[in-house]
Amino acid sequence: MEGYQEFITNIKKLTGIDLSSYKEKQMKRRIYSLMRRNNLTDLMSYFRLLKQSEKHLREFLNYITINVSEFFRNPAQWQVLEREILPFLIAKGKILRVWSSACASGEEAYSLALIFEKINYNKVEILATDIDSEALEAARLGIYSEKSVENVPEDLKRKYFTVKEGKYAIKEEIKKKVKFKNLNLLEDEFPKNCDLILCRNVMIYFTEEAKDKLYRKFHNSLSDDGVFFVGNTEQILTPQKYGFMSMKSFFYKKLK
Repeated sequence: MEGYQEFITNIKKLTGIDLSSYKEKQMKRRIYSLMRRNNLTDLMSYFRLLKQSEKHLREFLNYITINVSEFFRNPAQWQVLEREILPFLIAKGKILRVWSSACASGEEAYSLALIFEKINYNKVEILATDIDSEALEAARLGIYSEKSVENVPEDLKRKYFTVKEGKYAIKEEIKKKVKFKNLNLLEDEFPKNCDLILCRNVMIYFTEEAKDKLYRKFHNSLSDDGVFFVGNTEQILTPQKYGFMSMKSFFYKKLK
């Protein structure tokens, strides 16, 4: 793809997003798909379109910042979180600071809120962040498809969602438990002293260099004995390199 390096330099200036930190083959495939959709064949013409059209820039940002999510994605891991990890964290007896670090349209963050509601633990602050402002607006709205909520236990679904015209709106009492904020994982400063951080199904899109940088940032963001929860295909092969030890599959504790 001719002119790719110049294109990613221009995109960083325009949006603050560093595409060089994403796997090049996957990113080029996504960009080329968008160019075809807009009947363009070269990157400079496409960049000019992105500069001139807010609508096309939004389309571009939505497509390259991967927003695929659902409530309780990989349910078995959420059961481990509820039954083994949270009791370990709750035993500290303090207000837990929890961060959903790439929350997309909010399903993961609200899943956390539902778990804490289920176990009747209120000493918790949930922060949810994403690079995509449009996804965050959808998260604050809190209206989901039937497929998004299919892993939500029926009792929680009945109690905390309102169903209208096939859509599931999460109730205000759950929405108010989550604070949403815009954050670029690669560029922005991370929150401090988090007891639990979730970064799931995101790292697979980054280069090895970007992953290395992010694992170190996540380590520094955790409190002592804080826990890092990763996605189904994202086990850390050498956790000790980043100051972690494995607790359970997909869960890593910060070493002091």
